[in-house]
Amino acid sequence: MFESLLDKMHFPEVLVGQEKEMFRLFHGRGFHYPQFQHVNIDWLSPVLLVILYKEENTEWLSELSKFLLEEMTQKGFAVRSIQVQFRCRDLAPTELLYGDPLSDFVACENNLSYKISLGKNQNYGIFLDMKNGRTWLRNNSLNKRILNLFSYTCAFSTAAIAGGAEQVVNLDMSKAALAVGRDNHRLNGHDLAKVKYLGHDLFKSWGKVKRLGPYDIVIADPPSLQKGSVNIERDYPKIMRRLPELLTHGGQALLCLNSPDLDFQFIYSALVEHCPQAKVIGVIAPPVEFINIEIDKGLKCVLVEIPAI
Repeated sequence: MFESLLDKMHFPEVLVGQEKEMFRLFHGRGFHYPQFQHVNIDWLSPVLLVILYKEENTEWLSELSKFLLEEMTQKGFAVRSIQVQFRCRDLAPTELLYGDPLSDFVACENNLSYKISLGKNQNYGIFLDMKNGRTWLRNNSLNKRILNLFSYTCAFSTAAIAGGAEQVVNLDMSKAALAVGRDNHRLNGHDLAKVKYLGHDLFKSWGKVKRLGPYDIVIADPPSLQKGSVNIERDYPKIMRRLPELLTHGGQALLCLNSPDLDFQFIYSALVEHCPQAKVIGVIAPPVEFINIEIDKGLKCVLVEIPAI
């Protein structure tokens, strides 16, 4: 039933010491494979997480679980648990398909450790499609001051400190997410004195954010829609408008957008209107397994610079 999935799965080479490396095994939501466009599968070592955007019956799930276990075992992956998250249901509940009911554990990306939590929230602690953005930041953060807006569990911050950042300021309305971010830094043995956490609404806290600057790099990865706090079409221009006062001259901003309803042109047009001095210097594509059949419907990460005077 699932043999056609095999050649569509993404198996990166896992090096010695990286056995806990997490990755997207299959990305049906890129819409390249009509039969499985409602399915994503993540390897969160040692857990396989199947994410469903449309209901499937128990027999289908059982057969998929057996198929995945066999293929992963043959390739040397030690699978302790296979779980399914029903994004097609209210509150996105998670059920066990095989093995141990693991819910809280640690997985790795680029030799950095991150807390993973399954079965409590829709998102489990890290967005795998942003890996290339985190890699870019780690490679460009040495001695830099960084502002991480909508920081969630501070994955960007963890990458930045690992890359030698002087300081990172994380802002998110969720104090619980920031607490996980603090744990992520502890897991990696980071100097906590270099990291600040602001559990505030950004749009009511510009003064405090500005006082802690200026910053060499600003990361902006807002949710597409967060009831009562963020409306991306209305609010992203407000962020762009503030970039010149937040950034040093020559400073850079990574503007991220993961709404399928807004394209690259939305970012470019908003910049022209609200931050005309910003120069677009590049685009950071997601990992190859995340490429959408329509590029404008997938993750968009645009790198801009405020030119030095």
